[in-house]
Amino acid sequence: MHEIKTDILILGSGGAGLFAAVHAKAAAPEADVTIAVKGLLGKSGCTRMVQGGYNVAMAEGDSVERHFMDTIEGGKWLPDQDLAWTLVSKAVERIQELENELGCFFDRNPDGTIHQKAFAGQTFDRTVHKGDLTGIEIINRLAERVWASGVNRLEEYRAIDLIPASDGSGISGVVMINVRSGEFVFVRAKAVLLATGGGPTMYRYHTPSGDKSCDGMAMALRAGLVLRDMEMVQFHPTGLLAGEDTRMTGTVLEEGLRGAGGHLLNGDHQRFMFNHDERGERATRDIVSRGIFDEMRKGRATPNGGVYISMSHLGVDQVRKQFKGMVERCADCGFDLAGGLVEVVPTAHYMMGGVRFAPDCSTSLPGLFAAGEDTGGVHGANRLGGNGVANSTVFGGIAGDSMAAWLKTGVEFRDPDQAAIDEAERRCRFPLDNPPGDLFAVQSALRDLMWEDVGIIRSRERLSTVDQRLDELEAELDAIGIGGAEQLSYNVTWHEWLNLKNQLLVSRVITSSALRRENSRGAHFREDFPDKGDLEASAFTCVKLSGDKELNAWEEPVSHNRVKPGESLIKD
Repeated sequence: MHEIKTDILILGSGGAGLFAAVHAKAAAPEADVTIAVKGLLGKSGCTRMVQGGYNVAMAEGDSVERHFMDTIEGGKWLPDQDLAWTLVSKAVERIQELENELGCFFDRNPDGTIHQKAFAGQTFDRTVHKGDLTGIEIINRLAERVWASGVNRLEEYRAIDLIPASDGSGISGVVMINVRSGEFVFVRAKAVLLATGGGPTMYRYHTPSGDKSCDGMAMALRAGLVLRDMEMVQFHPTGLLAGEDTRMTGTVLEEGLRGAGGHLLNGDHQRFMFNHDERGERATRDIVSRGIFDEMRKGRATPNGGVYISMSHLGVDQVRKQFKGMVERCADCGFDLAGGLVEVVPTAHYMMGGVRFAPDCSTSLPGLFAAGEDTGGVHGANRLGGNGVANSTVFGGIAGDSMAAWLKTGVEFRDPDQAAIDEAERRCRFPLDNPPGDLFAVQSALRDLMWEDVGIIRSRERLSTVDQRLDELEAELDAIGIGGAEQLSYNVTWHEWLNLKNQLLVSRVITSSALRRENSRGAHFREDFPDKGDLEASAFTCVKLSGDKELNAWEEPVSHNRVKPGESLIKD
């Protein structure tokens, strides 16, 4: 197997990965820093797809304490409070860095200050944005800096497994597949950052790009790391519903539409959200998603099975100006966002759960760091809109600094566990000689299963049948191959098989965690346990993989070390 050596290996080129590269190179200019990405740098990852914006407490009347309380209360008292405090306090520093050092230019007020718009679930208008194309602005500037900084790039390299050292002292590197050639490569590194992003693409309606398949979480599980909060899959309330035959279905119509005063209407053209929450359409994403799902279940849906979003009462010209990108995207699908009605449906958007990690982005495996959507604990049971890109950039920068500091302790390259390398290659070669089959039938069945039984509303009755069905789908997948290993260069079928294998594993973890939590918090709603439980006795779920399939799940108490339920850090 071909081997590449680098001091720092960063897996992923979204906001977390790119910020980590910028910080690591600045803190350790002599270090060899390499970014490996499944697609193309600057074009991959979900940060580029961010429409809404970036939450930061910087306006008069706002405060980091207020942002912190919104994050804790929005997360239903399940976030790790040290991680949440790091998020809100460092966001102030990071937004200045984005503008003043990286050259991002966000929308301004008439007096020249940065404009901040309203997002649902927050007590202050604190979302910084560039129209409704904020992610493109951030990623373009970050990618330019990375290209100019001397960071090495392994584009179209797929990470397969994290490889421990032969002596068990930490991580030694990562086995990868060169997508362009189909060859296996071992990248040896002193420090590795897991920043591949999550991506709940195992659901019928989903927002992430097609290359997202929970690879990082699956690799972490196979490496023996603990994942937390995995039952907490966030559904964005307003995914475009353009029919079953287009990938545009599920893509986000951002939170700013509801923040600006957009109305949700059922199939009878009636508003309904005030029946569910006093904030109406500006309630948190979990509440709005359940409100929409309730209308769908009661037969008050639109022709394609969702609800409508209406913006015309705000003024057609104003909507076209304020939400230019979304108006054009809807027009491409035959909808008039500014002057008519657009069909929407809750769409799987973000995974609040992920790898347990520390505020310095270190993990339990020495030399392995994690940041962004691969991690759990920052958001708890519910992520506020606008906290996602803040999470990626805040902790990406911290990870870069931490990895540079790790190198300066004198760590050396570790000898890899050869058996782990061989097993990674064997696992990936498994389908090569099996006869071809219908991968998309397995994919479709998985998406329907997760949407129906592990989706917005859950119950023990439905959850308890999922494991058996996942076993059946995995058996179907294992019987399907790609009909020979003659042509592995850009073999899309092979990589789709690997995607499904990872999605099936992570689906098991989501299901196991959802069964374990017998109360309803944020994105996790159990019909059989609708009560939120005792907030002061809040606990988060943990899952660890033993062997190939056995999952061990348990709970650990949340540390209310900064603020307790019923208290507040906000100063009068």
